[in-house]
Amino acid sequence: MRALHRDKPDRLPATIHQWQQWHLDNYMGGMDALSAFKAVGLDASIQYFEAMGQFWIPNAEDYIVETPEWRDEIAVVNSDPNNKLLHHTITTPGGTLTYKTAGNLKTTWITEYLIKRHEDIDLIEKYMPVPRLDKQKVAKEYDALGDAGILRGFVWGDQAGCWQHACCLIDIQQLIMETFDNPDWVHRLMQILLDKKLRFIEESLAGAKFDLIETGGGASSDTVISPKVHRQFCLPYDRRMHRALHNHGFISTYHTCGGMMNILDLIIENETDASETLSPSGIGGNITEPGKVREKFAGKAAMIGGMDQFHVLTSGSKEQITGEVHRLFEGFGKNGGYIMSAADHFFDAPVENLAAFAQAAKECTY
Repeated sequence: MRALHRDKPDRLPATIHQWQQWHLDNYMGGMDALSAFKAVGLDASIQYFEAMGQFWIPNAEDYIVETPEWRDEIAVVNSDPNNKLLHHTITTPGGTLTYKTAGNLKTTWITEYLIKRHEDIDLIEKYMPVPRLDKQKVAKEYDALGDAGILRGFVWGDQAGCWQHACCLIDIQQLIMETFDNPDWVHRLMQILLDKKLRFIEESLAGAKFDLIETGGGASSDTVISPKVHRQFCLPYDRRMHRALHNHGFISTYHTCGGMMNILDLIIENETDASETLSPSGIGGNITEPGKVREKFAGKAAMIGGMDQFHVLTSGSKEQITGEVHRLFEGFGKNGGYIMSAADHFFDAPVENLAAFAQAAKECTY
């Protein structure tokens, strides 16, 4: 928490971005995430998923929210958990929408998007439900975690940010073209999603026991859209979300699992408290000089991430892991305000590598 407040803790905090069930089952003997963090010596960062609406988790269909005016009927095309194919038909009083997903034991992905016509957003505006969070369940998880780490939540939606959520409803290439051809329509879609997210903040997040709330998503990265598109279609909506979270005492972290170097100023302007995932070029990002990011964010935003979860944590030697930890600490973290973390998900990192990561981080003290 000291790092999130841009202060210097006694030592460098080190964690990962969401422990995946696949890894827990196949490498950690089926233990839960908190036990896994303790087993390897990392600081726990537990993600709360229920009622958050994230489409990409395995078995995401188990968390679908329906109302009498928004009925999601699922046709199971293939029930094999390693190649699950689902066709969704949403029935509303105003018309029907369809989308398709595929999935395996690691993740879920979209194969057909919900929005196919401009007028489809009318149905989203009128009928798409916003779930209610069970704050008692959140409190139970928070209390069980105690001082072992932090509990993270999302702003509800397929993705937490409005632009990123929209990219789960319409193909991103089409959406980018719409920003040029029909910008007013895109802004209307952003506002529809923002209104629902603000409603979730007021009705569900307010008073919930979370240490950190994630916003944003990879679709706002500068390796996906230009800074100009980001400024026009992400920044205004991100800022309003962060202000709403701040009104309820929450700390926010803005997620960009891709390029960041060309939008660092915009991330500061959106008034987030922290920025993640600081991804290097080998995993789709463009951060090659951590010191430049530290200088830009100094005193304005905490930093989370930086560790290459594939080439270092999964396939690197103990010596490589230790060297990278110290390099990142010197680059991002020497002045505080930094939580070293795997930049995103991994599935096959050896347990001994995670333990080496934790041990190397303990050597980085203030």
